[in-house]
Amino acid sequence: MKTIYSKNHILRNSKTELYGGKLVKPFERPERMEFIINEIETRKLGPVLEPTKTNTDIIFKVHDRKYVEFLDVAWEEWLKLGLGGEAIPTVWPSRSMNSNIIPNFIEGKLGYYALANETSISAGSTKGAYEAVKVVLTAAEMLEQEKSLFALCRPPGHHASKDQYGGYCFFNNVAIAAESLKDKGAEKIFILDIDFHHGNGTQDIFYDRSDIFFSSLHGDPKEAFPHFLGHANETGEGQGEGFNINYPMQPGTPYDVWTKNLDDAISKIKTFNPDALLISLGVDTYEKDPISFFKLKSDDFFDVGRKIASINLPTLFVMEGGYAIKEIGVNTVNTLKGFENG
Repeated sequence: MKTIYSKNHILRNSKTELYGGKLVKPFERPERMEFIINEIETRKLGPVLEPTKTNTDIIFKVHDRKYVEFLDVAWEEWLKLGLGGEAIPTVWPSRSMNSNIIPNFIEGKLGYYALANETSISAGSTKGAYEAVKVVLTAAEMLEQEKSLFALCRPPGHHASKDQYGGYCFFNNVAIAAESLKDKGAEKIFILDIDFHHGNGTQDIFYDRSDIFFSSLHGDPKEAFPHFLGHANETGEGQGEGFNINYPMQPGTPYDVWTKNLDDAISKIKTFNPDALLISLGVDTYEKDPISFFKLKSDDFFDVGRKIASINLPTLFVMEGGYAIKEIGVNTVNTLKGFENG
């Protein structure tokens, strides 16, 4: 399997994350990619290729233009005010203060466009996010000739909604890939999100659409980030009614329970019969992941890959989360090897 990967992901290299009441080293950091690339090369998964796509205008089919323009200048606006550290929002348009008027001051802008404040903006953050978009667009274009591909994206994307960032995500890579495939003639796309955290951004983007089916297996939002989306009764609206399926699960969920939900999602995929399958691949379902609570073991990821292969569709894996740094490479490649051998 070919991997598309940009070393320029390092441009996104923030130093702070608000976690447990403290500013800590971010869980989503460049070393994640080093562990994955090393495992890909050691186990000879296949060639690692640089992205070739440079035009990222398709972003505007997924994200609000004003939101993209904000990301383009947020760090510069922060610096112009002489503010120290990294850009972290401190105020939001909360339920009692809900307004569609976008503030002029950077503090207000950050709050307007952020869904959470663990994700700081630093020098190079947006440029790094554009690199991930180039990666996924290159992979989507190659899917016409390949049975499967791995878009090794960093930063991840599935928490980014039409006009909000957070959860380490700025642009929704898998949603951009789906729109790219639609532009190339695909009639129906299925996005299966197997990251531990609900893909709230992907759900938001396609919630009223019937041509792009979204399904997510994740920690119950009553117990896990992003907390406010991902419940089982969220099934789409308007033309999208019935084309959004969530599988929230409880703390301590083992693989034998988790995989029953995967089997059900696979049955939905086969019924939908899409032209291509996009996988939001998060391996933070691993039992030792520091910010998750499922109990999958490394060998379980082989089986995940085999089950996805059984669907027999052109499949694009798009990297999302996974924060048990030492094991992220093993678990990622186990999934991809399981698919190849499935």
